[in-house]
Amino acid sequence: MVTPDASAQALLTQQLRAYAHLSDDDLRLAAPSWTARSIAKNEFFNYRNAVCRSVGFIVRGLFRVYYVDPATQTEHTIAFVPEGAFITSLKSLLTQEACPYYIAALEDAELLVIGIEQLHRLYAQAHGWERFGRLLAEQYLVLQQAKGEGLLFQSAEQRYLTLLEQFPGITQRVSLGHIASYLGIQQPSLSRIRAKLGKQGLG
Repeated sequence: MVTPDASAQALLTQQLRAYAHLSDDDLRLAAPSWTARSIAKNEFFNYRNAVCRSVGFIVRGLFRVYYVDPATQTEHTIAFVPEGAFITSLKSLLTQEACPYYIAALEDAELLVIGIEQLHRLYAQAHGWERFGRLLAEQYLVLQQAKGEGLLFQSAEQRYLTLLEQFPGITQRVSLGHIASYLGIQQPSLSRIRAKLGKQGLG
């Protein structure tokens, strides 16, 4: 067990207050349950076919959630998760069944992590933590639905502009191949979109 340093703990506290409006008592109750974890670039928060047993708060770094098509071995990017966000495989966490995708660090990362057993104890002890669990589930549902609706109702160019709005500077941190995979297009198509938007001063 690695004790979180003061700056990381302060960032977590700030985010928990903003995210779930947790009280000082809620925060003190959970403080011993958070541990520090370092994940090197290209290493994993969670592997495919492994059960996810924790929620992480990203202090530093960027993660990619993806799966590999078993027939073609093609990688399909589901999400990018940056610093300041909570990360988990929610379905696996809730059901304790194997996660069907990978959660990999795109950069050297530092997290604060809490286990599912500790979360269950907190849910039973404080309404604030029950609210945190509900909000986490709602957030994942909204993000999943927004991604699906984007693929259905937006052009690739619109999806790219939405990504730039949501994650400023992402093109400096993520390969174009991963971005194209997230958008559901091939990399040459992304290059054409970027060239067009660049001429318009938008890309």
